[in-house]
Amino acid sequence: MSGTLVLVRHGQSEWNLKNLFTGWRDPDLTALGIQEAETGGQALADAGLKFDIAFTSVLKRAQDTLRIVLDKVGQPDLETIRDVALNERDYGDLSGLNKDDAREKWGEEQVHIWRRSYDVPPPGGESLRDTGARVWPYYMTEILPRVLRGETVLVAAHGNSLRALVMVLDRMSKEEILKLNLATGVPMVYKLNADSTVASKQVLGDMSGAH
Repeated sequence: MSGTLVLVRHGQSEWNLKNLFTGWRDPDLTALGIQEAETGGQALADAGLKFDIAFTSVLKRAQDTLRIVLDKVGQPDLETIRDVALNERDYGDLSGLNKDDAREKWGEEQVHIWRRSYDVPPPGGESLRDTGARVWPYYMTEILPRVLRGETVLVAAHGNSLRALVMVLDRMSKEEILKLNLATGVPMVYKLNADSTVASKQVLGDMSGAH
């Protein structure tokens, strides 16, 4: 058995609350977002997990979530690598817009396509496939080798950058991944085999338990 990979989506941000497209913009966590991160960190502490290294994006909502989680597991000084490769999907011209205003401007159908298609980017932004194109190589070269060496690795990132990872780990089709919504602040614990396939997956705080 090789190592363990834990993925955590950041807690609710101020722009999530205001129903704005966030992307690479950098709002803070809300009070609820902080609480979600604390709950996720406590779940990891209760599971007895200790980490060898952490990865996060260059955006503070992910970094703050990671800091809160590491405090809860008693590793506030853990080595942390921040990289733009783990950033949220760039929503381009939609960034900072209220989702209802965007629908008024471009039409409900077009905005739905941008949000929920696999490979159609919004103007000036990225599709989910584009996001994967930067997440997957980073995972293969920086994160996966450490897990395969037997380390326990924590990744605190964003809905779409983590969806790109889950797509590979859970071997989901592009149709399946579009329907997947990751809960905020809820850790997903993957144990990997030596060939990098998934031996087991557990969602902490999920009433369905391991699957």
